[in-house]
Amino acid sequence: MSSIQLTLSNRQRLAITWCAIVAVFALLLWKLGTVLTPFLIAAVLAYVLNPLVGKLQKRSPRLSRSAASTIVIVLFLLLVLSLLALVAPIVLQDLPKIRALIPWVLDSLSNQLGPVLNKLGLPIKLEAETLKHLLANWMGDGSDENSSKLLTQIVSTLWTGSSVFLAFIGNALLIPLVLFYLLLDWPRLLARAVDLVPLPWQEKFSQLGREVDEVLGQYLRGQLSVMLVMACFYSLGLMLGGLQLALPIGVFTGLAMFVPYVGYGLGLVLALLAATLQFGLLKAGIVVGIVYGLGQLLESFYLTPKWVGERIGLHPVLVIFALMAFGHLLGFTGMLIALPLSAILFVLWQHLYQHYRSSALYLGQKKPAAAATEADEQEQV
Repeated sequence: MSSIQLTLSNRQRLAITWCAIVAVFALLLWKLGTVLTPFLIAAVLAYVLNPLVGKLQKRSPRLSRSAASTIVIVLFLLLVLSLLALVAPIVLQDLPKIRALIPWVLDSLSNQLGPVLNKLGLPIKLEAETLKHLLANWMGDGSDENSSKLLTQIVSTLWTGSSVFLAFIGNALLIPLVLFYLLLDWPRLLARAVDLVPLPWQEKFSQLGREVDEVLGQYLRGQLSVMLVMACFYSLGLMLGGLQLALPIGVFTGLAMFVPYVGYGLGLVLALLAATLQFGLLKAGIVVGIVYGLGQLLESFYLTPKWVGERIGLHPVLVIFALMAFGHLLGFTGMLIALPLSAILFVLWQHLYQHYRSSALYLGQKKPAAAATEADEQEQV
């Protein structure tokens, strides 16, 4: 009896210890969310880029881990800078055109939607003049005086919020540094994490870790492939349709598809707005409808089943809920950890579900007399 009592006591103390660790980690994450943001971004990038470092070392055995990590980080930064350099000038060049056409769109919406709403019994009046006045105060009319005023406001805002601006610059410099050290010590960090787990649980912990890595890795890398292909598809399709902002809108739609349906919807709205400003409503609906309709068919019926796979089990609705819930609780930091925690919870749920399906409660079986007697003795102890 004493040995059974000691075993139960150890299990209780171990459970309390792990609950305390999880509670302290959650409290620190809540209190230090802003401070931890660059480190979490670096950790997510390290997880995604670590396989590239491993493949680079396999192809070049003489290449050290630090050199391979440096090469991967430099290539990643060049990719990000190239994307910004490609998109930024196009957006800045077309902003005056959008600014000049928005008042016309507001007038058209007011004239066309007003009678329709009245017929439907919704006496809603669109204040187009008020919206145009607010837009003019915010964006100006494109003259040198207003451009100078807008530039002065931007400089004043940056100066007033210099702490935020400096924090942004600091994080931009800190993330690559932390990313380098994480990639350099990634295998060692994983080994240390396993060593912290009690010895009787290490085998099960390693198994769960491999399953989480498989689920999360396949989702992230498969989704990344889908995003890149769809960014090219939407950019090319909108270019063939003659849209001036085809490249930035297409790239944005492809990258925003990381959030299922939400990113696609935002890209669709932006494409419709830009196409309406350029072509008019009828041609905009035809061009954008064809491109985004074909894109949705390609992504839903071929790319996602082939590269992501339904066997992963992370339903898009679950991903959206996790991003919104963790984002509401922890802000941007919560959105960074939403997907990893969702993968962990999904794997744990699968194990609990399998255990329940094989339990005597689900099968309607009675426990053997010896097992029942032993269980009763343990409960009494």
